[in-house]
Amino acid sequence: MLNWKPIAELLLIAGIVLSCRAKIEKPNILVLVGDDAGWRDFGCYGNQAISTPNLDRLAQSGMLAENAFLTTPQCSPSRISILTGKYPHATGAEDLHTPMPANQIIAPAYLKKAGYFTGHARKTHYGPHAEKQFDWYAENVDDFALFLKSCGDRPFFFWVGFTDPHRPYSRDTSSTLHNPQEVEVPPHLADKPETRADLALYYDEISRLDGDVGRLINTLEQHGRRENTLIIFLSDNGAPFPREKGTLYDTGIKTPVIFSWPMVIASGTRYKGLLSVIDLAPTFLDLAGIKPPADMHGKSLSGILKNPATAGRAHVFSERNWHNCDEHIRSVRTLRHKLIRNAYTELPHGSPADITGSPSWQSLIHLKNQNKLTPAQSLLFQAPRPEIELYDLEKDPWELDNIAGAPENAGLILELTKVLDRWIEETGDFPPAKRRRDDNTDRITGVKFTQEIPPLREE
Repeated sequence: MLNWKPIAELLLIAGIVLSCRAKIEKPNILVLVGDDAGWRDFGCYGNQAISTPNLDRLAQSGMLAENAFLTTPQCSPSRISILTGKYPHATGAEDLHTPMPANQIIAPAYLKKAGYFTGHARKTHYGPHAEKQFDWYAENVDDFALFLKSCGDRPFFFWVGFTDPHRPYSRDTSSTLHNPQEVEVPPHLADKPETRADLALYYDEISRLDGDVGRLINTLEQHGRRENTLIIFLSDNGAPFPREKGTLYDTGIKTPVIFSWPMVIASGTRYKGLLSVIDLAPTFLDLAGIKPPADMHGKSLSGILKNPATAGRAHVFSERNWHNCDEHIRSVRTLRHKLIRNAYTELPHGSPADITGSPSWQSLIHLKNQNKLTPAQSLLFQAPRPEIELYDLEKDPWELDNIAGAPENAGLILELTKVLDRWIEETGDFPPAKRRRDDNTDRITGVKFTQEIPPLREE
């Protein structure tokens, strides 16, 4: 009779070895950051007019987050927040084009101590103190192969800051050209030929970004490192169109987030819970076996990546500060509702200068001068603004109907206000009266009239 005891012991030992290896092996991390890419503007997020085959395949290979949010709708503060795991007001770089202070540490610096080889490519936008915390820099995505060769057998962290689809636009951007008649025009934009042509060029840049993503993934596969690489795709803020980038509406702060990790994440997964990008840096560290520092505001998403049945956040928080025009806007969002608090209520919303120079903006201004704006289009020019905005995202996904004034919502406003105030206190946010920068762009015409970053006035 066959003696099964030695065989069973060998199988047990092999299982222990494999289990230990699985626990010890650190994943590679590849982070892909679109520049001004709206969350709706990908095939995998439901836009049938746009061509994004590589990102669609990436989403199908892993997990697509349906409700992921940024901490701010502005380029450089957003990237610094993601890398530090801190809300913008806590980094000292909450305003556009403000470099990260020297006292801040980003996730790659911690990963280097754990044996990771770290690199970044193309647009950085976080300043020299963050840049020097990486091992390696590349000008374009085609240098990724050289990075992988330099990496050797070490686990790696590689961050790609794309320049697409940031303005300005041109007709020769991509080999994939989109038809202006087929683009999706949001209700807050003017459905005019100029706007449609503007959107088509924006779509073209997203397709060029998609092609870069495809080449990066192919390079990873050619080097045999795809299986244990966590790929994360996201955007730094919303699309560069009126009432999108620079706002705390979902068009400004909701972001596409795709996680693909063949060894861990099942293909075709869709996660419906609330996610915040504040949790990405702690996730990177956790997966590398590093305990996230206490001053990071986020928490690891590793549990969600391994088990998509895990609950998400109850609330996500966002802020808007100086971006050509100064603002102090704060928001708290649940899966269904969002509360926005505006400080400078006497002024219309301050839009970024690249938006106010766009054909889409000029189309709105033309209608405004003719008193032909629709109610949805006129909201961006509203002055005075309400101090409190409240939206039911299930009934009003474009956030066009402020229900803060309805008596039946008083209890919800009180509840969300308490949550927002607790976040402000716990994260050390500054009050509106503490500091102020001058605008350098007119809030209606978009004309620049001062230096790029006006001096900060502490009250």
